[in-house]
Amino acid sequence: MGLLPLLQSDPLAFVLVVLVLLISLALHEWGHAITALWMGDSTAKDQGRVTLNPIKHLDLIGSIMILLVGFGWAKPVPIYPPNFRQYRLGLFVVSIAGICINLCIATLLAGLLRWMLVSGLLENPSHGVLIVAQAMAVAASINLTLAVFNLLPIPPLDGSKILQSFLPLRWHPYIWRLEANPTYAIVAMLLLLTVFRQPLGSFLGLVRTWFFDAFGL
Repeated sequence: MGLLPLLQSDPLAFVLVVLVLLISLALHEWGHAITALWMGDSTAKDQGRVTLNPIKHLDLIGSIMILLVGFGWAKPVPIYPPNFRQYRLGLFVVSIAGICINLCIATLLAGLLRWMLVSGLLENPSHGVLIVAQAMAVAASINLTLAVFNLLPIPPLDGSKILQSFLPLRWHPYIWRLEANPTYAIVAMLLLLTVFRQPLGSFLGLVRTWFFDAFGL
C-alpha cells in the first residue's frame, strides 16, 4: 500500500512519514557511497554522492512508486568495483550497506513504538502522540519494505550485486552490461510492478507481519 491513503486520512502524519523517508533514502545511498570510499573507490565521492542531502539521491520515478505502492528506489550510487582493494568483499559490503541502514531504521522505529506501548503512552494518547506513533509505524514498515525489496537478486537492485559477489568472475562483465542497459532496467521494474506485484506484495506483507509480531506490535 502506498502513502496516498495516509495523505487523505492524516496530512500531518503523511508529512512526518515523507520526512523520515527522505532521510532514510539519503542514508541508504550515503551508506553505499561511504562504504565504497572506505573500500577504495572514490567514484561516488567524485560525483558528490557522499552526502546526506536527499536531493542528491532521489529518483523521480522511484519516489513516485513509494507514494503509490509503498516500495520504490533512489538514484543508484555510481561505483567502479575494480577500484576496490578487495573486489568481492568490496562488492558485497557496498551492496548490503544501504539495506542494513534501512533495517536499522525500521528496528529503531519499531523499538521506540514498543517502548511507547509498554510505557503506557499509547493507552490514552493525545492527538499529537497518536500522529507520531502512526507516522513511526508507517515509516518503519516502508523502511523494512525497502530493505527486503532491495534484497531481490534482480539487476539493478542491491541483491543482484550481493549475489554477484559470490558468482564466478567470468560472469561479472555480462551482469554489469545487463545493469547498464536502461531497457532491461525498465522492463525488470515493470515486471515487478505488474506481473509479480501480487506475489511480491504478499511476500512483503508476510515479512512486515513477522517483523512487527517480533516486537509485539
